[in-house]
Amino acid sequence: MAVEKGRESLRVVMAGHVDHGKTSLVGRLLADTLSLPKGKLEQVKAFCERNARPFEYAFLIDALKDEQSQGITIDVARIFFKTTARDYLLLDAPGHVEFLKSMVSGAAHASAALLVVDAEEGVRENTQRHGTMLSMLGIRHVAVVVNKMDRVSFREDRFLAISEEISAFLRRLGLEPASVIPISAREGSNITARSELLPWYDGPTVLEALDRFPAEPPLEKLPLRLPVQDVYRFTALGDQRRIIAGTIASGILRLGDEVVFYPSGKSSRVATIEGFPKPPVGAARAGAAVGFTLREQVYVRRGELAVKRGQTPPQTSSRLRASVFWLGKAPLEPGRDYVLKLGTARVPARVESVQRVIDTSTLRVLEGRGRVERHEAAECVLAMSAAIAFDRAEDNVLTGRFVIVDGTEIRGGGLVLESLPDAGSRQRERVILRNIKWQKGLVPREQREARFAQKAALVMVSGRDDGLRKAAARALEEELYRQGRLVYFLGIGSLLYGVGADIRGTAENHEEDFRRFSEVAHILMDSGMILVSTAAELSQADWDIVCNAVEPDRAVAVWVGQKGGREESTNLKPDLLVCAQDKAGVVAQVVALLRAKGILSA
Repeated sequence: MAVEKGRESLRVVMAGHVDHGKTSLVGRLLADTLSLPKGKLEQVKAFCERNARPFEYAFLIDALKDEQSQGITIDVARIFFKTTARDYLLLDAPGHVEFLKSMVSGAAHASAALLVVDAEEGVRENTQRHGTMLSMLGIRHVAVVVNKMDRVSFREDRFLAISEEISAFLRRLGLEPASVIPISAREGSNITARSELLPWYDGPTVLEALDRFPAEPPLEKLPLRLPVQDVYRFTALGDQRRIIAGTIASGILRLGDEVVFYPSGKSSRVATIEGFPKPPVGAARAGAAVGFTLREQVYVRRGELAVKRGQTPPQTSSRLRASVFWLGKAPLEPGRDYVLKLGTARVPARVESVQRVIDTSTLRVLEGRGRVERHEAAECVLAMSAAIAFDRAEDNVLTGRFVIVDGTEIRGGGLVLESLPDAGSRQRERVILRNIKWQKGLVPREQREARFAQKAALVMVSGRDDGLRKAAARALEEELYRQGRLVYFLGIGSLLYGVGADIRGTAENHEEDFRRFSEVAHILMDSGMILVSTAAELSQADWDIVCNAVEPDRAVAVWVGQKGGREESTNLKPDLLVCAQDKAGVVAQVVALLRAKGILSA
């Protein structure tokens, strides 16, 4: 059963310690609201009878055999059901400590939560961890369900003790529980109807508590946020469309809208919103997976964020302050390499500093800690290898939540608290403004590139051997010209005494020299040209300035000569290290690289 179009909907995550009855509660909800497929309940009961197992409502959800054999829920289950008030998507998250990362994945898509506590076992450490994660993932609406009241003889004093303990803990997290409900999933008490076994309780049932949760704010009312998932091209039968695909996180995408892609700042108007297998449509709303084309082709990459021009733009930076919940066995600490995933962006990241560590069970601040141990929470400054686009979680939690990958596994998650300035902030703002204001000609770059069987690119040759470096760069230009390419040697000196004449000779303007060089390179590359240039002992900081201004996939750094000795003064990470001692050897290796990267075709 799918969420019905046009009706109010709510996504709710089920949280709580393992074996406290989350999945049983979900199964009971489905059974009692007649939301199960016809015959499903009887089928599961028959399965249990054949295998001499007592029937559990959890088995309605735990469809995988290995999950049933272990008696625990391993992955997040997505369950649809509806009441007269609205449609629901329940996210049944694992409670076992080993599967907390799946609980983070489930909570990352929810707006409200049911936190389940076993009346017999009471509030456990993992219950508190789940409560902390709900808070750190920006979920503000929580109801507590005290399950298995049948095991404590439906005693009011036991319920009140648990209610007081968990409510006090949640309040310390800034969460006021909407209600605390005593239930028995096994007996069906207080699930969809009040139970005579709990005459002392006069609050809502679970179903009533769900319907009392505030409705999700209409995502289509928020500014457009469309993370680019991929870009597809169809060349059969002369089809030259470039379809940008992604799922709209918030807002509405309409035909003719001018969209700006961040962090690049490139913009164009929406030409079509593709339908498959249906015909194109005029608009698509939050939650829709769409593909769309642009009137004027711009280079867009996975991980960029499409935003409607004139609406509030996102933040862009390679540094941010965030609240983080850590699940990895090895601690989260400065100096280690991780991957941060936010929307469709996936970038290498490191912890720049750990500002505050919190014990998630006691909420005690752990002073003097420079790392985050397993199951702890912290406020950290994260530094990424490249700038990405995002929102503060308080502005748009859908584009302000992230996960941290260590190796191949999700090890943590968190919320963006604020964007922090980085070394490229000022230049990036200029580049974004430049791209928004860019005036396009009638001949697109792609047509120019096709004429010369190449892609526009910048090849920067650096190294300590001044003679070899310059000779190799000029020989490369000559060889590419001989092949019939559109190529030009762009000497930095030519710019220093021309475009940069007003700041020439001032050491403090070194960064500005490279910025102006990069802007000239960007203009020439827009003509479809391959540029060749040289720089003595190019540093990574210099190259980062260049790559902020031009498309980094089309910028190639080549180091000529040995690199890595103690006398080396650069930290550049080149695309190609050439140890050849003659210009012909350098040219041959650079041409091979350009072919491998698809810059040179037939």
